[in-house]
Amino acid sequence: MTTQLLSEKRIVALADDAATAPSMHNAQPWHFRYCRHSRTFDIRADLDRTLPHADPDTRALHIGCGAALLNLRVAVSHAGWYPATRLLPDSTDPAFLATVQLTSLGSGTSDLDELYPAVHRRHTSRYPFDETDIPEAVRSALRHAARLEGCVLDFPAGWHLHWVLKVAAEAEARNLTDRARREELRRWTRTGATATEAVGSGVPEYAFGPRKRGGKAPVRDFAGSTPVPGRGAAAFESSPHLAVLSTARDRPEDWLRAGQAMERVLLLATLEGLASSPATQAVEWRDLRWPLRDPLSGAGYVQMVLRMGYGPQGPTTPRRPVGDVLDIEP
Repeated sequence: MTTQLLSEKRIVALADDAATAPSMHNAQPWHFRYCRHSRTFDIRADLDRTLPHADPDTRALHIGCGAALLNLRVAVSHAGWYPATRLLPDSTDPAFLATVQLTSLGSGTSDLDELYPAVHRRHTSRYPFDETDIPEAVRSALRHAARLEGCVLDFPAGWHLHWVLKVAAEAEARNLTDRARREELRRWTRTGATATEAVGSGVPEYAFGPRKRGGKAPVRDFAGSTPVPGRGAAAFESSPHLAVLSTARDRPEDWLRAGQAMERVLLLATLEGLASSPATQAVEWRDLRWPLRDPLSGAGYVQMVLRMGYGPQGPTTPRRPVGDVLDIEP
């Protein structure tokens, strides 16, 4: 094993790549610690950035941190190292989510390295997408991407799609009438700042997208009932393309795997020219999450619903300064 040390600039760059990951309400609930001696990143949950009403069991937090973990693996591979990864390395410390050790210089994994160009290009898009169908070859590649992380990706169609949309609409209606969830959402909503001024976390108003004037696409409206000056309205897809990501079990380890699978799928989708946004309203309610599962097998736990299509990629949303999410030790 090589003993080559990474420069501080390279360590910061790797953490910066990891932190481009999506997370619920853009809370960015992760913290990285790099140990120079062992060339290992530790990924921990930042429990000060939880969403107690929308995510009481921290499932979404784990998924977001899993997405950051996948980005880190991609970045490490792109830098020419092999990212030896271990999930939940300390059973006595549930906030200690994963380690990534940089081993075998020159032995990066090509399937991960190929995703790197999308790490900074992938953005959540809350804009209307075209009605154009997604080719089966692309769907098959996305399914395979999820399987590489131990998860299953389905594209519901027909009555199953109708049912998923119905459940999502029920969840959105609940969110609008649940005072605690409305207040929690408001705390992560940022108004006033432009794209060049926005820093930190949360969803800025320039990323809200237009207000939905029609269509069936399940898009969360971060403005709620609050008017946003200059914000337009638009018709969304009448037949949206949704992808449902599932795991065989429903433990914190599975949530981390789901986050990695989600990000692998989203990065590949970006390279294939697809835009995307999460449609997680239904999975945020325990009684609505179960009916989303595969109607044929009746098995699996739905962890994420993704909306995909051809359209605008969406703007860059703010990220916390790297110095706030990274510690470097000797």
